[in-house]
Amino acid sequence: MNRGNIALFVPHVGCPCRCSFCDQRAITGGALPPTPAQVWEAAQAGADRWGERVSQMEIAFFGGSFTAIPRETMMALLEPAKKAVERWGYHGIRCSTRPDAVDEEILALLKECHTTAVELGAQSMDEEVLRLNHRGHSAEDTRRAAGLIKEAGLELGLQMMTGLYDSTPKKDLETARQLIALEPETARIYPTVVLEHTELAELYRSGAYKPQTLEEAVELCGELLPLFENAGVKVIRMGLHAQEDVERRKVAGPYHPAFRELVESRVFLQRLEETLKKEGPVRYCVKVNPRSLSVAVGQKRANVEELCRRGWRVRFVPEKGVPREGFVLERVEID
Repeated sequence: MNRGNIALFVPHVGCPCRCSFCDQRAITGGALPPTPAQVWEAAQAGADRWGERVSQMEIAFFGGSFTAIPRETMMALLEPAKKAVERWGYHGIRCSTRPDAVDEEILALLKECHTTAVELGAQSMDEEVLRLNHRGHSAEDTRRAAGLIKEAGLELGLQMMTGLYDSTPKKDLETARQLIALEPETARIYPTVVLEHTELAELYRSGAYKPQTLEEAVELCGELLPLFENAGVKVIRMGLHAQEDVERRKVAGPYHPAFRELVESRVFLQRLEETLKKEGPVRYCVKVNPRSLSVAVGQKRANVEELCRRGWRVRFVPEKGVPREGFVLERVEID
């Protein structure tokens, strides 16, 4: 089920390493973690806004290594979230953390506070990539932590990055396959963006690191998205959230405020062209769900223009009865 969340960011606190790519100030939009009072206020505001739909919402602690922060701080933040779940009927609590900051004791504490999902920032399953980017954990740590989370009966989420220092598309695809093998319920895919005040920025300026272009990231993620979805893993995020600080501190790399739509448009184009090749070189009306029209057409009509360049004449038409992920072809003459 697709759930929304009340996102609370806990930047840097608890992180034992400074990863090559990390500038949490830009990613989270602030340098200070929330106070317990702010957690309660955010949960109350969410309950007021969502009403009965709050049962499909989660209170989420993102942005850092939640289970690695000082225990007293972690519990102080969890306590108001726990009370909010009990008072307003939130679905539960979600948190993200490092693979090497998960054990049975931590998971038991999280469950007592109504935590229902834990996301692991795996980022890569290649040991050399992990080492060179100063992650401070191993691929085995990710496998071990994922197993513990599932044994505890919690929803497992896994996060990966593409285009890290020393990585390649082949390594990223292998990371995706290894993460899928851990049977997570959800995944997040983040192309690496070079931010100011990071080691990657220094490596980039020295010429030692070449980030992915936007086109390269879209092409690779166009392979990764179906890989996860065909395995039954819901990809709940692709690309960094659109943030003013990210746009201001971006040095290089494939940042785009609508990155997921670019990827979904690419995947749609590939699927449509596979079908068109079977049908033959004629003109088509392509019916799509109204909510998928922008994905089908592509940003700035990119898919329409690309299909035309490849010799296909198509017109996209919204049709309510078409499934969100599908399309219906009709051979027609297009004026």
